[in-house]
Amino acid sequence: MSIFKARVKEFDDALAQDVVDLKELRRLTFNGVPDVQSFRALGWKLLLGYLGPTRSSWTTTLAQKRALYKQFIEELVLPPGHSCNGAGDADGDGDGHAEVAVESRGVGLQDHPLSEGPESAWNTFFNDNEFLLQIDKDVRRLCPDISFFQQPTEYPCDIVVHSRGEHGRRLHERVVPTVLSSANVERKGLGMTKQQINLITKRSVETYAAMEEGQEAHWEVVQRILFIYAKLNPGQGYVQGMNEIVGPIYYVMASDPDLSYRAHAEADCFFCFTALMSEIRDFFIKTLDDAEGGIKYMMARLSNMLKTKDIDIYEHLKSQELHPQYYSFRWLTLLLSQEFPLPDVLRIWDSVFSDEQRFDFLIKICCSMILIQREAILENDFASNVKLLQNYPPIDINVVITHAVSLA
Repeated sequence: MSIFKARVKEFDDALAQDVVDLKELRRLTFNGVPDVQSFRALGWKLLLGYLGPTRSSWTTTLAQKRALYKQFIEELVLPPGHSCNGAGDADGDGDGHAEVAVESRGVGLQDHPLSEGPESAWNTFFNDNEFLLQIDKDVRRLCPDISFFQQPTEYPCDIVVHSRGEHGRRLHERVVPTVLSSANVERKGLGMTKQQINLITKRSVETYAAMEEGQEAHWEVVQRILFIYAKLNPGQGYVQGMNEIVGPIYYVMASDPDLSYRAHAEADCFFCFTALMSEIRDFFIKTLDDAEGGIKYMMARLSNMLKTKDIDIYEHLKSQELHPQYYSFRWLTLLLSQEFPLPDVLRIWDSVFSDEQRFDFLIKICCSMILIQREAILENDFASNVKLLQNYPPIDINVVITHAVSLA
C-alpha cells in the first residue's frame, strides 16, 4: 500500500469512529490532510470545536446551527420591513402588503427610513454601512491568485439573491463607490497609521464583479459572513484582515466533495470562523496588544525564539532596526495567510489547528521562515531585508514545516 493510501485509510478510520479520538486526529492532521473526501472540512470542524467528538450528535448540532444562521440572515442582513418570502410581502403573493412584512420583522409601523432614533431599525441599517464599506473593499480582492472567489456558488442564499428588483438585500448594493475610495482602515481601539496599513495587507486591489439576480459569487457569501460577524460582535466589529482569516476556511467548506455539507458551507464556515476568532480576537484589538495572547506579546515570543536559535540574525536585524512589527505583525495576525499560496496556507493551518497549544507552532513556523533565509539576511541591508521578509520568496512549504518541527 502506498504512503498516500495508508494516510487516507488512517483518516478514514479516525473519522469513522463513534467517538472521534481528538488526540489521534490532531496527530494525523498535524502532518497534513490528504486532499480527498471531506477529511479537511470535517477535521477542521472538529479541531475548531464546531462539532463535538461524538458522531451521533453531529446531525442535531448542524441542524440547529444552520437554522440559527438562517435566522441571523433574516434579522441582520435583510432590510427592515422585508420578509423572507417575497419582495416586501409576507405571504409572497406579490400584492405588496408591506405592513404585514414590517410587523413580521419586528419593525414598528412608526419606524421610517429617515428616522434617527436610537431604536430605529432603519437608522441601524444605514449606520451598518460604515463598516460594510471596508468589508466590501476587502472581499473584492480576496485571493486574487485564484479565480475561486469570483466564481458563482452552487448554493446561493435564496432569500437574498431573489430580490425581485429591490435593493438592500444584497450587501454590495448598499455600498456607494464614491464613498468606498475614502474608507479608512481602523483597528478597534486606535486608528492605524499608514505604515501599519501597509503591514496588514499586501493584496493587489481587485474589482470582482457581483453576480446577476439569482446568483452569488463566493466573495459575496464571504461578505455576508463577515457582516453578520461584525453585527454580532459590536465590541470588536470588523477589522481589516479578517477577510484573510475567513477566506481559507470558506474555501475548504465550499470545496467539500460531500454535496450535503457543501450546500451549507456558508453557515458552517461562519461558526468555524467565529470559533477561530474567539482564539485570535486579541490580535485585532489594539487595547489588548500587551495582554498575553495579544499581538505584541506574540511578536516578543517570536523575537525571543529567534534570539535563542540564532543570535547572529537576531543581532543583525536589531542593528538594522528592523523591528518584528515590520514583518511578523502580518505573519502572526493573519496566520501566514498572505505569505503563501492558498494550498500552502491550508497545509500550514492543518498543523496550526492541530497544535493543542495552538499558536506555539505558528511561532516556530515564523522563526523557521527567518532562519531558512539566514545567509541572505546576514548579507542584506535594511531595505533588502524588509523586502525579503514582507514578500517572502517562493519555497516548498514542507521545507518550512519540517524545519519548524525541528525547533525544540
